[in-house]
Amino acid sequence: MNAKKRLLIAFAHPDDESFGLGGLIAKYVAEGVEVSYLCATNGDVGTVSEELLAGYNSIAELRIAELDCAAEKLGFKHVIKLGYKDSGMMHSETSQHPGSLWHTWGRRPDEVTRKVVETIRELKPHVVITFNRYGGYGHPDHIAIQQATTEAFTLAADPDYITGNLPAYAPQKLYYTSIPAYMVRMGIWRARLKGQDPRRMGRNNDIDMVRIIENVEPAHVKIDIKDYLDAWEEASACHVSQGGGSGGWLPKWLGRMLRAQQGLTRVSPVPGHTHIDEHDLFDGVTVERETTSQPA
Repeated sequence: MNAKKRLLIAFAHPDDESFGLGGLIAKYVAEGVEVSYLCATNGDVGTVSEELLAGYNSIAELRIAELDCAAEKLGFKHVIKLGYKDSGMMHSETSQHPGSLWHTWGRRPDEVTRKVVETIRELKPHVVITFNRYGGYGHPDHIAIQQATTEAFTLAADPDYITGNLPAYAPQKLYYTSIPAYMVRMGIWRARLKGQDPRRMGRNNDIDMVRIIENVEPAHVKIDIKDYLDAWEEASACHVSQGGGSGGWLPKWLGRMLRAQQGLTRVSPVPGHTHIDEHDLFDGVTVERETTSQPA
């Protein structure tokens, strides 16, 4: 029987998958990899124009419908929705809601971690991707699912960590998303040119671009995705409530050129350097292996 490569992406919101990794996902799906998405929240705190809510009972319902649209275009094997409330940005009132991911992570972290462990043990991915330690731009939900996924990556392989009748399973590689520093610098330069404060960006002035660049981590893999930029754009356009399909501020030709390669930070196996040494997430992966031993 032909063994299938399996990839799990664990992010926080409907749209994170498309905006962050749409081209990479489309590439691996086209190559026959089983790609699954774990979405931790329902996105219900996202800012949404009133006219877009026509036909939907809530922001959450709209955001999940947009995720379903993107999932169909990208070709996910599985989409796991944990259903936590969106926490909004750090220190906001919504981040203290008992049903939010950030509130739950702060008080019952094992609950979140256990759900990720169960997902890993059920789907048996060879490779797992989540956010970097800063959560991309410091969003509390990004940080929560990043920490839960990092813990779950190790715990899933521990036979003493019991999750019902699911046996221990050791994924072989863990990656964090890597934001190109030059892209952030371009954004800071543009903000200052327009008289904006780069520490107060975004729809609600709650994104600090200086902190983003301070928390950039080195990339160890760079993957050519230039043939999948159209698929990336199509999936992103599903998330119209969050600006998908708007095109961004760069000229299209320049945006496509800058996005032609996707970088990621390898966390396990631990690299002993800060340079690119891979061009495929599955470099060094033994696809047939299913083991209960600790990951390398």
